[in-house]
Amino acid sequence: MSTTITPSKPASEQQIATTQPNLFGEFLQETLAMTRRLFIQLQRRPSTLVAGIVQPLMWLILFGALFQNAPQGLFGNQVNYGQFLGAGVIVFTAFGGALNAGLPVMFDREFGFLNRLLVAPLASRFSIVMASAIFITTLSLIQTAAIIAMSAFLGSGLPSAIGLALVALIVLLLVVAVTALSLGLAFALPGHIELLAVIFVTNLPLLFASTALVPLSFMPTWLQVVATLNPLSYAIEPIRYLYLHPDWNLGSVIMHAPFGNVTLGGALLILVGLCAIALISVQPLMKRRLA
Repeated sequence: MSTTITPSKPASEQQIATTQPNLFGEFLQETLAMTRRLFIQLQRRPSTLVAGIVQPLMWLILFGALFQNAPQGLFGNQVNYGQFLGAGVIVFTAFGGALNAGLPVMFDREFGFLNRLLVAPLASRFSIVMASAIFITTLSLIQTAAIIAMSAFLGSGLPSAIGLALVALIVLLLVVAVTALSLGLAFALPGHIELLAVIFVTNLPLLFASTALVPLSFMPTWLQVVATLNPLSYAIEPIRYLYLHPDWNLGSVIMHAPFGNVTLGGALLILVGLCAIALISVQPLMKRRLA
């Protein structure tokens, strides 16, 4: 009786077969590890999160009280200033947090930790950037939830479940776009002083040149043009419309701009385009800096 012996693979071939890298799994593991590092830093310094929640709530309460005696009809029929202001506070809180996204990366650059990451055997160095984006997006959504809850407590009401999901989508698109630009600045600028200067110079002009604090019709003509060129207005107005109009649809007119009417669907397309442009524009810079 004869037996058939099948030749076994050489040891080197078996080793290669068993050590094939799972690039996606390694990228995911690296991203989660670096994201966890950022949350551990937040856990050690919780004042950052507390301040990020308390400040917009103070805006909501104090600004709402400051303009509660504004002329009737200035912000729309049967709309108080607290209801009008909520969308602006949501957007500018998310915008401010995303604008600061580059600071942790910049400090890692200055303290030498980023160099250690760059020489480490990472599956993809984009996990460094992805971790920062996930961290900032999570914080922005937490802040947004706190503002929505406080607005409801102060009597501003709540959108429908689909409306809340659309608010989260708008915030997400804005945060991803601004986070990409902030991370690009973190790799392009020489130090954190320059990055802080850009943040300080950018914040207030974009706040006052948008529809966050007053309606478009209240502004002079030249400022109306500037506000309609401000991308933040296309995040503020959809959220405001979702709050004030329960019967919304994508064809609803949310803003009467000097160049024409802007619909809810049109504003969403503008935000998607802004997000795509930001991601595409910073990609070559990040590839060069992470190489």
